[in-house]
Amino acid sequence: MKKILGISAFYHDSAAAITVGGKIIAAAQEERFTRKKHTPDFPIQAIKYCLEEAGLEIDELDSIVFYDKPLLKFERLLETYYAFAPRGLASFVKAMPVWLNEKMFLKKQIYDGLADVGNYNKKKIKLLFTEHHLSHAASAFFCSPYKDAAILTIDGVGEWSTASIGVGKGKHIKILKELHFPHSVGLLYSAFTYFLGFKVNSGEYKLMGLAPYGNPNSEQTQKFIGIIKSNLVDVKDDGSIWLNQSYFNYATGLRMVDDKKWGKLFSFPRRKEESKLEQHHCNLALAIQQITEEIVLKMAVEVKRITGSTNLCMAGGVALNCVVNGKLLEERIFENIYIQPAAGDAGGALGAALATHYLYYEEERKTDGVNDIMQGAYLGPAFSDKEIEFMNRRHKAVSTKYHSFNRLTTDIASKLADGQVVGWFQGRMEFGPRALGNRSILGDARNPAMQKKLNLKIKKREGFRPFAPSVLIEDSPEYFDLHASSPYMLLVAPVKPGRRKNLPGNFSDLPLWEKLYHERSDIQAVTHLDFSARIQTVHQETNLRYWELINAFKELTGFGIVVNTSFNVRGEPIVCSPYDAYKCFMSTEMDYLVINDYMYCKTDQPDWQNIEKWSMKFEMD
Repeated sequence: MKKILGISAFYHDSAAAITVGGKIIAAAQEERFTRKKHTPDFPIQAIKYCLEEAGLEIDELDSIVFYDKPLLKFERLLETYYAFAPRGLASFVKAMPVWLNEKMFLKKQIYDGLADVGNYNKKKIKLLFTEHHLSHAASAFFCSPYKDAAILTIDGVGEWSTASIGVGKGKHIKILKELHFPHSVGLLYSAFTYFLGFKVNSGEYKLMGLAPYGNPNSEQTQKFIGIIKSNLVDVKDDGSIWLNQSYFNYATGLRMVDDKKWGKLFSFPRRKEESKLEQHHCNLALAIQQITEEIVLKMAVEVKRITGSTNLCMAGGVALNCVVNGKLLEERIFENIYIQPAAGDAGGALGAALATHYLYYEEERKTDGVNDIMQGAYLGPAFSDKEIEFMNRRHKAVSTKYHSFNRLTTDIASKLADGQVVGWFQGRMEFGPRALGNRSILGDARNPAMQKKLNLKIKKREGFRPFAPSVLIEDSPEYFDLHASSPYMLLVAPVKPGRRKNLPGNFSDLPLWEKLYHERSDIQAVTHLDFSARIQTVHQETNLRYWELINAFKELTGFGIVVNTSFNVRGEPIVCSPYDAYKCFMSTEMDYLVINDYMYCKTDQPDWQNIEKWSMKFEMD
């Protein structure tokens, strides 16, 4: 059985994944261990974890594979600067030393990084490189349950490709068509992320969350759509796009866009981070979201035309836009859609390993046509009672250990129903950007005050940010018009009309915050302004403990649904260890924490009233 380590690093969201005989043994992002969000550093800790989980040493691996080809990226960099010369000289001067000193000697960096992981014999190492979008394609198709499928990858940029259409059959993948840099859907969306005051490569979720606050019927929104299509992007019938580079700086500059030109174009300046959100910001967010939806839907139609497949697999950062995914599902262009839950660069590590297993070693692939191989995306580390008790002793944490999980879920369900917020830490950590019930913060979806409480007092983030529901798969049809399962929280669907509340006739014209706190449904905390929700369906087969907790809540309240948000605060990665969880618990206004079978009550903890002191204490540790 081939033992393969996949690595993604040096750009953002570094990660490692290990497969044995085509089975995913472990996968994790480096940020979870180093606590540096979106870290580009070589994933030393993630690799150590993956090797430990597999019970392997570096020398026992058949191959180590990197998720893209740096020489092709360097070629793109040189050709781009040449094409735009003399524009971009400052960026060129800044970028060249980095590429010449680091990226051009990537093999040495990888070997040096592996030396920090452990001892190995360099002569025994088979180091391979796969193309960026092939890594994305492999992460989607080879993880999917389909024997054959069309493949669509869309992101910012790999080497040259920014989007690709391919087809997968058995153990083979063939790329049929590509869109090339500098024309990129991902970079277009990131440009608006930047202009609206959010950070590129992390704030795209915020832009997506802001869009529903836009008024789809306003003249301004329609005007913005017209301006974008007339000046910035030409959308072709097949979904390919052409971007007017006179308005963008990402190809040769140090920023995404020309701030002055964009300010003149949209009649307002680039929003500064943390400044007040106005209606025109919301309307512009809605405009680019709708244009992105149009582009992806046209791409999907082109994929269908070229391949004729009834199945579609998707990956790349744009595949994490769950609003687009929901619209794609509604259109029913394909009978089945599978989206890689770690669709961004982190998932490239897994895709690289699987591409090597099937395309390089030509191993046979087996699939049942029903189940994927992601194991619910629970591919990270788990922690034993011994490790939890060690943490308790070290930090004088006070807990109650339950010997009946049924009693634990009953007690926690009662606390949720009373409006308490609970940190829920179980089993193996999730791989990818979503918390799926093992590293989650939970609340009552019925509670009208829960969104505000979670955003401002727990997550410490912008108040407009929406929250997702976790719903029992069997109860999903009672709440949502969703005609598929959504175990990875990658689909947005409408809340059932019967659960909605009437809105005032002038709702679209209300200020942002009045819209936000107006009651919209009987599951208010997870209902966005447009009556949509980003849904996670919870399945007994992949997460029995989480299913049992939500079922206990249903038995108590009649609602098989809770609020689920990632177990972290703004600016930090999702928690990995019991220590990370306790730190987050004590430095926020969370009420209870559950780690495996141990429950912690905030008021039982030493000096629990001094949250600022706890925050400083953990920063010093």
